[in-house]
Amino acid sequence: MSIQRCCPPKDLATDAFAAGAALFKALADPHRLTIMATLARVDDEVCVCDFTDGLPLNQPTVSHHLRILREAGLVTCERRGTWVYYRLAAGARERIDQALAAVLQQKVHA
Repeated sequence: MSIQRCCPPKDLATDAFAAGAALFKALADPHRLTIMATLARVDDEVCVCDFTDGLPLNQPTVSHHLRILREAGLVTCERRGTWVYYRLAAGARERIDQALAAVLQQKVHA
């Protein structure tokens, strides 16, 4: 038995969105967005201690969020003694822009 349609069928996007979805999943948290926005606004790196002081989270939770961003390839880090310094990964902005553009492509007029 078929369900009655309200209108003619539309073509669904059949692109492969797995990579974009993983990127959006990594960004899908207000604290991770705060971390990304902070890194995007500085000229160099940010110490993990700044995130621990500035976010309403304990240190293990901050480290968890930074790990998710690192595993998504959005941030890089460098350990110096006891402290770890973070910066945006090369190409992070472009990857985010491309993933968003792939989902929200402009309508093609024939």
